[in-house]
Amino acid sequence: MKNNSIKNVVAIGIGAALFIIVGMLINIPTPVPNTSIQLQYAVLALFAIVYGPTVGFFTGFIGHALKDAFQYGSPWWTWVLVSGLIGFAIGLLAKKIDIQKGKLTIKDYILFNATQIVANIIGWALIAPYGDILVYSEPSSKFFAQGLLSAGINILTIGVGG
Repeated sequence: MKNNSIKNVVAIGIGAALFIIVGMLINIPTPVPNTSIQLQYAVLALFAIVYGPTVGFFTGFIGHALKDAFQYGSPWWTWVLVSGLIGFAIGLLAKKIDIQKGKLTIKDYILFNATQIVANIIGWALIAPYGDILVYSEPSSKFFAQGLLSAGINILTIGVGG
């Protein structure tokens, strides 16, 4: 158990660092303001499926919080939380999909993609926009446009890259 917790802390640190680096270096703008195609969610999915829900959550949460702080000056907490929840949801599959075995089945791919699609839709199209409206008192149309686009982009990014 001791080695497992050390391994998880190291994985969180490396995963969060990669989340930050990839998120800051690969940033493809979209027509929706403050919304871009970012490939760090494939990194998040990889760390979550390999190390489980705790590593997935903290990789997404810490990585997103620090990326926002470095890039914008302060984190946008509602979206930071959703990044953590996406990592957590995908990480729940770590026991069902044994990625360490080296060979994944069609069933594994379907389960992985079904889970990440549902998590992205709930996270980006519902939790993030409603959180922004409640916490930041922002106009709803802006955040639902951003949330829906983010859900779609992250579904594709994780589905292809993850």
